[in-house]
Amino acid sequence: MDVPVSVLALFAHPDDAEFLCAGTLAHLASRGARIHIVTMTAGDCGSSILPPAKITRIRRREAARAAKLIKATYTCLEEKDLLVFYDGPTVKKVLELVRRVNPELVLTHSPVDYMVDHETASRLCQSACFAAMAPNFRTGARPPAKAPRRVPHLYYAQAFGGRDILGNEIRPTLFVDISPTFELKERMLACHESQQAWLHAQQDIPRPSHPMREMAERAGELSGFRLAEGFRQHLGQGFPQDNLLGKLLGDLVRPVET
Repeated sequence: MDVPVSVLALFAHPDDAEFLCAGTLAHLASRGARIHIVTMTAGDCGSSILPPAKITRIRRREAARAAKLIKATYTCLEEKDLLVFYDGPTVKKVLELVRRVNPELVLTHSPVDYMVDHETASRLCQSACFAAMAPNFRTGARPPAKAPRRVPHLYYAQAFGGRDILGNEIRPTLFVDISPTFELKERMLACHESQQAWLHAQQDIPRPSHPMREMAERAGELSGFRLAEGFRQHLGQGFPQDNLLGKLLGDLVRPVET
């Protein structure tokens, strides 16, 4: 890359990016991209023992430590778990973020997911990517970021567990080979130590690395790679139609018809 590509990974909670797209982010970082990992919340409901203020301090540190492994930045937009809403103030906050980062490539949650926080974060991200270049939409930030001149390429990561809220499988349409970066992805997820007990208590997941590997293996089965991460590109009106992820990662990306 002659000029570093700016990549925004916008997800609902700390550890979402690690579960869903850290292998791809690691590939992009190794090729010189500037990676910005952003979460809507700091995960204030991510404990059955610790109070909100304490668990959020812990989870912010964990997220920053994970991002550092690929020389990425980490930012929290300071919403609350289960209270990520599609409303005026939150749209402005996410749109200002997109303007400030000015990414060429954006990764976010599947629009259909098992959790509303994820779905709302996805919709906020899509709206912000589409509308950030409209200068008449004012966010109220002081000073405001400049409106970009283009709509970024937007990709939806495979939903956690690969299924929608009714348990139906969501088939990605392109895959990234993460066999070379899977160990780094595991190390990034392992930074989120506080979530091991919570996921065990809430979702009966003994170790977070187990479902992560199962997802990578399933994506590998669908794509012909050993281990993979799956995505769907947003190809709606006004969005770029070329596959930037494929251009950046070459043979590591494989489109697959559903």
